Amino acid sequence: MTIEERAEQAVALKNSSCNCCQAVLAALRDQTGLSEEQALMLASGFGAGMGSMEGSCGALVGAVTAAGLHLQGSGAPRTARKLSLAFKDACGAVACKDIKGVGTGQVLCSCDDCVRNAVMIYGRIMDLN
Repeated sequence: MTIEERAEQAVALKNSSCNCCQAVLAALRDQTGLSEEQALMLASGFGAGMGSMEGSCGALVGAVTAAGLHLQGSGAPRTARKLSLAFKDACGAVACKDIKGVGTGQVLCSCDDCVRNAVMIYGRIMDLN
């Protein structure tokens, strides 16, 4: 499966039954060693920007989690920084409330595009074809 197909799979999951973090982590599950059930449970608390839009976008959290598991912790902080910076460039911010325009009224990126971008960025940084 191409990274583009994974990204669209993540969007479909997000639009059917998953929060943003679950969708990204499920689409990258083969990178993590997690079962589908484990991935969904692990990511279940990171919807709506981890803490009712106050924290990091769940899609970004899913990508960082997948990277940490794939790398088995080795180099994970450096990779998390790369993922975060690239995500901010693509989506305009990393905090859910900023992306969704809470306080400004200006939405920077749709949830579908956040999910899509998180998977695509993971693919680029982790050299996943």
